[in-house]
Amino acid sequence: MFEKIEKQQYINLETFRKNGVGMRTPVWFVHKGDTIFVRTVDNSGKVKRVRNNGSVNIAPCKADGALLGEWQAAQAREITGEEVNRVVDMLLDKKYGLMKKLFALASRMQGRAYTVLEIKPG
Repeated sequence: MFEKIEKQQYINLETFRKNGVGMRTPVWFVHKGDTIFVRTVDNSGKVKRVRNNGSVNIAPCKADGALLGEWQAAQAREITGEEVNRVVDMLLDKKYGLMKKLFALASRMQGRAYTVLEIKPG
């Protein structure tokens, strides 16, 4: 289902507020099998919205969120565990290289905690 997305650098992740309003955010991601993984700050709005409602939409996009394809319905959930974080971190390193390492260094210096969102066809 995610064939058109896997080669992209960004996806636009649309999560939904309790009142149903969609919030769109361009994010880095990795793709493995029929699953997309997004590593993000654990107290971010998108994580809070996914915890409340796992129904999301995703679309390939540019860094500024400009769409490069059609929206696809999907289901997201937060996943935890050292192994998950380690594997997703390695996949992100492979895909984004130096840019990812620079962002990770800045985040560590700021003391940010991260979590992983797992997105599957919905």
